Amino acid sequence: HSQPTFFGLSEKYMRDVYEQLFFLKQHGNWGFIEAYNLPNGLREWWVERLLKHFKDEQEALKKASRNHKY
Repeated sequence: HSQPTFFGLSEKYMRDVYEQLFFLKQHGNWGFIEAYNLPNGLREWWVERLLKHFKDEQEALKKASRNHKY
């Protein structure tokens, strides 16, 4: 499999984009086309924000479970 001779998007970059699209579709309730059409910076912001939301939610659940121990 030969490498392209032009400046294009690498396979790793495209895999990362597909991972972002999958994450937004599965966990952010975005449609594929809707997420695909986001500008890169905005798509990355949404992914990071969702990750922060889930982390904060998980920590709140841990805190709540510690406060409710018998």
